[in-house]
Amino acid sequence: MASQDSFGAKGTLDVDGKAYEIFRLDAVSGDGLDVDSLPFSLKVLLENLLRTEDGADITADDIKAIAGWDADADPSKEIQFTPARVIMQDFTGVPCVVDLATMREAMADLGGDPAKINPLAPAEMVIDHSVIADVFGTPGAFERNVEIEYERNRERYQFLRWGQGAFDDFKVVPPGTGIVHQVNIEHLARTIFTREVDGELQAYPDTCVGTDSHTTMVNGIGVVGWGVGGI
Repeated sequence: MASQDSFGAKGTLDVDGKAYEIFRLDAVSGDGLDVDSLPFSLKVLLENLLRTEDGADITADDIKAIAGWDADADPSKEIQFTPARVIMQDFTGVPCVVDLATMREAMADLGGDPAKINPLAPAEMVIDHSVIADVFGTPGAFERNVEIEYERNRERYQFLRWGQGAFDDFKVVPPGTGIVHQVNIEHLARTIFTREVDGELQAYPDTCVGTDSHTTMVNGIGVVGWGVGGI
């Protein structure tokens, strides 16, 4: 959410009669800045900073630093990146949902509204780390393995289903759909992400951080992604 627009980058893009709020890279110019020559990945990050500039965590100096990128210079400034979404698998994602549920309990204990506790960015969880090949070598092996998986993980899956209904911007891809990085590329990646922010429908490049080391495969279709499973 941009509370400042130091470069006057905010604009409107009309597509088939529908207006989208966008942030234009060509607004950042002058002082030797050559935005056109930036690698595509840095253009995505530049738009990210323009769109989320708030004068505190993200300032005009942060934007100028990335716009003036020098391939030969030593890195001297961190990039305050805000991902469009988070992609998780169930092995690391379940603890996140537990944390959110615990925070809601704490909010209620303090007399606040627990419904205010939600992911800050859209989060998507693909259940793929509970697969065990109990049955194999038969035509119905896949279906039977999925049935056994549901039986074996009933409590976990009921909890995740609750989480999907309880939290805003949290979706769960059910077992048997595919492995997380495959589902991310084939079904979840938007290339251009749209979301309503402060009453305005924004359009911006899809980016993600993921708890699977293969998250970076999504870079191949133009979605800047980082794997953060080690964290």
